[in-house]
This record gives sequence, C-alpha cells and structure tokens, in this order.
Amino acid sequence: MSTAYQIVVCAGIVPDPLQTLEPVASPTGPALKNEMMLPAVLDPWASHALYEAANLAKNAPGSKVWLVSLGPKAKLQQVMMTVAQRVPFELVALDGPASGFTEAAEVAAALAEVIQTIPGLDRSRLLVFGGWESASRGAGATMQMVGERLGIVDQFQGVDELKVNPDGSLDILERIEGGKHQVSKCVGPPALLGWATGNLPEPKNNPQVGMTNMRAVMPALQKAKAVKLAGEGLTFASVTLPKQMRETKVVKDKLPDEIAAEIVEWIKK
Repeated sequence: MSTAYQIVVCAGIVPDPLQTLEPVASPTGPALKNEMMLPAVLDPWASHALYEAANLAKNAPGSKVWLVSLGPKAKLQQVMMTVAQRVPFELVALDGPASGFTEAAEVAAALAEVIQTIPGLDRSRLLVFGGWESASRGAGATMQMVGERLGIVDQFQGVDELKVNPDGSLDILERIEGGKHQVSKCVGPPALLGWATGNLPEPKNNPQVGMTNMRAVMPALQKAKAVKLAGEGLTFASVTLPKQMRETKVVKDKLPDEIAAEIVEWIKK
C-alpha cells in the first residue's frame, strides 16, 4: 500500500439515541424540545466512516484524516471530548445547526465549501468518507451532493468494506437490493464512499491520542466559521412522534403455524 491518502470524513452530531425526542414548533420552524440540553454523540453512520478512515490511514503511511463537522460549537466540543480519544484526526468545524430539519442541499454546500479550503488538499489522493445515511439528516442525499459539488464522479454508497490492491486500485463492497452485495472497482482517488456499517469494531479509548487531538480541536472550534442554513422554500405540514401501539394476547397450546397465520392477519389489518 504505497499511496498516502488524504481522507476527509463528513460527520454530524445527533442527540444520544437513548434520549426521548419530542418535536416542537419554534420561531424558525420545527425543532426538538430542549435540544441544546440533550447529550449528543457523533452520528452512528458517520462513526463507521471515521473508524474506517483511521484504519486506512494507519495502513497507508503518510496518510491523514480530517473530520469535517457542522454543528453548534458547544455541542461539538462536548462530542469531541469523547471522539478525540478514539482515532487521530484533524477537526474542521462549522458552527451551525445540527437539527434533522435542515435541508440536505444546504448542508452539502457548506461541507463542500469548507473541504475546498483545507490547505494542501491533493485531489489525486483525496477520499471523501461519510455516512450512507444519517440519524438526523436521513435524506440519504447529503454525501452525493457533497461529491457533486467537489466534482467527484466516482461515488459508492452503502459501503461495507474497502480493500486497497497492490496497484493502487480500490475494491469496494456495496450493498444492493435483496440483501446482496456487489464488488465495485475504482482505479483510485478521488472517490467518495458513503459507509453503511463497515466491519471494524469501535476503537478503544486512548488518552494519548485524545490529548494530541484536543491540542488542535480547541483552536479549530474557536475559529469555526458560522454557517446559517436559511431553509428557504422548506416547509413542514406537521411534525409528530410516531404513534405507539401495543396489543398483547396470551394463548397456550397453539401450533406455530397457527400463531404465524394470526400474526399475518393482524399485520394486514
């Protein structure tokens, strides 16, 4: 593996999934109740992208990872205190809303613009990673639009595995319909990969990595560019929590086929 890659990971922050989320109407549109009080985490989809990027950089000497994130500075600082201990990266922060009610096209434009300002970026070595989906901006379109704005035409979505061949080409395992995978081949960078789950475990905390990262994270947060997402033309007819329904029935001495048939009938209703 002779190529030294420049890997840019786009990752947002989301409320901790263990929290109860309640949508409310605010003066600027839909929002989450007490959103700024909710503990936040790095988007789970983007986390896989970050860990895969760090693993690739570790196995390709000379490679570097940037983490580009759009969110409120206070929340970014809270999340970085944990994420920074996982893997080495350089943070590029944008101070703006992290709500799931933002428009994907505006988010993509802001991310692409700041990526282009990274000093010394070499397109011949550039790989852009991100989540195939998102726990907040689940449109499944943000990364595609980031790639288009950067002029990257080799895009792969639903990626579970990346293998670098001796000739520098990339074998990419992508999810397709029917629970199947396809293996795509890319001659090399620049390329964009939207990651699904990957196949790497979550890295253990490393205080030394955390201390090294935080030396650069705090200055990056202090000089984070403020981004305002206008959401022009975007309206919501209503925003409500999904309805919960539970019907319990206790029956003894019933055959599995009969139980299955009854469940099917209940679903059809």
